[in-house]
Amino acid sequence: MAYHVPALLDESINGLNIRPTGIYVDVTFGGGGHSGEILKRLTTGRLIAFDQDEDAAINMQDDKRLTFLNQNFRFLKNNLRYIGITSVDGIIADLGVSFHQFDEPARGFTFRQDTELDMRMNRSSRLKASDLLSDLAEEDLADIFYKYGELTNSRKIARAIVLSRAAKPLRTVNDLTGVLGKLAPFRQENKFYARLFQALRIAVNNEIDYLKEMLEQSLEMLNAGGRLVVLTYHSLEDRLVKDYMRSGSFTGEESKDFYGNSTSPFRLITRKAIIPTEEEIAINSRSRSAKLRIAEKI
Repeated sequence: MAYHVPALLDESINGLNIRPTGIYVDVTFGGGGHSGEILKRLTTGRLIAFDQDEDAAINMQDDKRLTFLNQNFRFLKNNLRYIGITSVDGIIADLGVSFHQFDEPARGFTFRQDTELDMRMNRSSRLKASDLLSDLAEEDLADIFYKYGELTNSRKIARAIVLSRAAKPLRTVNDLTGVLGKLAPFRQENKFYARLFQALRIAVNNEIDYLKEMLEQSLEMLNAGGRLVVLTYHSLEDRLVKDYMRSGSFTGEESKDFYGNSTSPFRLITRKAIIPTEEEIAINSRSRSAKLRIAEKI
């Protein structure tokens, strides 16, 4: 099994509009798919790759143009400046969970195998999914499932968890699914659990807040004419990226000057998100939910 197969690979790399002598950043190195393609297009340029998952380091190429940083992309600006880089020509982010993380049972990202409810992208972090289920108040759990999983029965889910954990901690996948089985809609069980696990993963890794931090720092670090390329896999991420690229803020409200001209710091390269073709989905079914957005700093 491949560590990860990137969705929309050609479209993403073309979207960076790479200059052979430029400086580029892959903030989600993973299996190194995007980074490898970027390196093919560089001559004397430089690539900085980030990944908070220490497992990703095994995919690092032996290339003097590549610098790998085992860091969360929320520290983008500080880490770049630490190694002497004050601006870059392009930044790419693939926000999907890697195949390796889904397929490695011990990581606890999937509901399809009974294992510990971990879900940490960075395994040196303290908080696991099982800790959230044990420690959070019922109202906070309901908010997580509604906000990050868009589950309309979030309050019933939270109530069932709280009642169950009073007798026994929910530590494994089967512990959780056993408690919530009656709340999963008939014939939509997989969709229900996928959303449930997505919500827990987002909360464990603080993904939405860290994405916002990365996007803001990307704007600051990009040179004029530099490209921001982002692949998202669910509506919460996509909405944030879409709004930020359109307006330079997370409200989605595009500000204008006295003359009615947009004051957005970006020029949209993609007015609508690029999605995989049926041919790509047939080869890589996990690309199905991918959406690609590209913007250029003005």
